[in-house]
This record gives sequence, C-alpha cells and structure tokens, in this order.
Amino acid sequence: MDHPLPSLAGRPIRAAIVGTGAIARGSHLPALARLAEEGEAEVVAAVDIDADAARAFCAEGGVPYAYDDLKRMLREQRPDLVTICTPPTLHREQTVAALRAGAWVWCEKPPVPSLSDFDAVEAEEGADGGPYAAIVFQHRFGSGATHVRRLLAEGALGRPLVAHCQTTWYRDTAYYAVPWRGRWHTEGGGPAMGHGIHQTDLLLDLLGPWSEVRAMAGRLVHDVETEDVSTALVRFESGALATVVNSVLSPDEVSRIRVDCERATVELTHLYGHANADWRITPAPGVPEEEAAAWQDFGEDVPSSHLAQLRELVASMRAGQRPRSSGADGRKSLELVTALYKSAFTDTTVQRGGIGPGDPYYTELHGGAPGWAPAVAAEVRA
Repeated sequence: MDHPLPSLAGRPIRAAIVGTGAIARGSHLPALARLAEEGEAEVVAAVDIDADAARAFCAEGGVPYAYDDLKRMLREQRPDLVTICTPPTLHREQTVAALRAGAWVWCEKPPVPSLSDFDAVEAEEGADGGPYAAIVFQHRFGSGATHVRRLLAEGALGRPLVAHCQTTWYRDTAYYAVPWRGRWHTEGGGPAMGHGIHQTDLLLDLLGPWSEVRAMAGRLVHDVETEDVSTALVRFESGALATVVNSVLSPDEVSRIRVDCERATVELTHLYGHANADWRITPAPGVPEEEAAAWQDFGEDVPSSHLAQLRELVASMRAGQRPRSSGADGRKSLELVTALYKSAFTDTTVQRGGIGPGDPYYTELHGGAPGWAPAVAAEVRA
C-alpha cells in the first residue's frame, strides 16, 4: 500500500465511486446516500473516463469532486472506500490501484474475468485489518437469506438433498449492442458469469462447498462470442445434488432457488431482488406444527439490496475485519463458474480446486479457445 490505513473511528467513511453508469446511479449512489443520511458515510468523489459524464453525475448526486483519472483521485482524496461500477475487464487494475492507495474496495460482479485475476487482486490486500476487496453479491444479504442460512446451518430443516438454481432472463439484441457485452475479453463470459452468478453465489452461501460439476453450454440466438445458455449438474460436499440453469433467452423471466431437505422444502422466487415474502418454507409430513410455524418467523423484513450489503461492509471496515464476499468467500462463485465453463467446453467432470496455475481455464474462462462460440453460432445459422 502507498499509505497507512487511517482511523475510521468517530467519522463517516469517505467513499468514491468509479464508473458513473446505470449501476452507479441506480444502486451504489443511493445506498451510499442513505448511509450519509445516517452519518455513516460521505461520497467525496466520482471517476469516469468521460469527464462530462463524471461532472454530470456529481452535479446530480451532490458529489463534490469529479475526476477522469482514478490515480489522481486516489492521491488527492484519499478515500476509505472505493466502489467500482465499470466493465469487468477494468476491475483488476482499478481494484489493485485502490488497495495500494489504502482504500477498501467494493466491486460489482462479475468480480474479474478469471481466477488468476482474482488471485492477483487478493495478493494486494492488506494483512490483518485490511484493506480488503469485496464483491457485490447483494442477493445473499437481507433478512430472508439470513434466516434460511441459519435454519440450514443449524440442521433444523434436515440434510439438504436436492436443489435447483435458476436464472432465466431475457436480453434482446439491443442489450448486446454495448461493445463490451458478450465478449470473452471484456465481459469474461456469458449469462453463467454475468447474470447467473448472483443466484449461484446465494446457492453456495446456503449449501456450502461444492465438490464437482458437469455442464453444457450453447450459443443459440445471439451474435456474441460467449454462450447465451448453460446447464449444469453440481454435487456438493454434503452429498446434495443441484441443477443450475442460466439463460438470457427466456421471455418469462425468473430467478429461483429451491432446496429440498429431509424435513422441508425452501423456495425463493423473485427477479432482481427478494424480500421475506418471496421465500416459502413447506414442511414435510410429520413436522410438528409449532416447529413449522417458527420457521416462518423471518423477523424484520430487510430486502436483499446493495444497501444491506454495504451496511455490513462498513461495519467490517470499522471493525478491521475481512467482510463477507471477499477473499476465499468471494472467490468460490467464480471458481464454480470457471469449472462450469471448463466442463462444458471439454466435456468432462471438473472437481473443485482442480483449476490452478498452468490450467488454461485459470487465466481465461474459454480456456484459450474463443473460437468455440462462433463455431456453434455458425452451426445455428446454418
């Protein structure tokens, strides 16, 4: 790091936003603004390579300083927290720059385009106390996910046996007109990486470590390099089996997780975020009514959101503790997605922990063979 970590006691967290597009305007700035109202944070700067866009963002959001140079902003403003809202190909360089300047990082998903990039970022983190780099995985936060995770961890619902994880969304050709989308080099992958990773992360957060995956992927509609649909079979260390489906070809859009346990089925159905009412717990025959009724007590309704995750991140910063969705905890979803691609493109079963330095899928999710998707596309057009 270029600077010692400042004390955060008794003052707001100084935050800066990098990238001023839709996710920054719609999620990051409102979450930070809410914490600012509570005296927990203040947004001191925003950065965008488009200087006019940065100035407009700051004017609209009441942010005092606009920059078109990240390193200059880091040097002059010395933020405690940098939130990164740029395309994935920029995440590694920008995260490393922020960490070296002594700032904690909260980076949008997909985290980085490869496991090698993730490990390079993690190597730049501080020792005990930070700074650390966390990934935006807001679906695992909020009261519903917290309640169900506790029930599963305590064994109240019995052993998880069968799970389904579904991210079936719809994206038209205009969506892929954005130059960086659907390209291996700039987005890293297709819906398994850029869309379904949220539900994949929540599934892993609920069920724990996976052990092996077998997958298929295809490019059936869109004129892009990556896949536009994938399916996978996943075995967990607990013995539970799961199906994972990711698609951008589905007019009836839904995000869904279902876990069948020995004593109950837990189901979450939503689209881009969930509240308590989106969860359903169905007891198995023979479960005492009073026990099943207690399972329905989710407590105060705290929807999954950027705000819910940011609150926990700020608390971790103040405590000098590694936040959830950073380090190994943030890496596990990317590892499963990487294994999914390797399985699909090599027609093999891939074991957890089996992709490391020297493996072509460690550095690129297409394993160094980007011609895969165009070849499939040619077959489809024919």
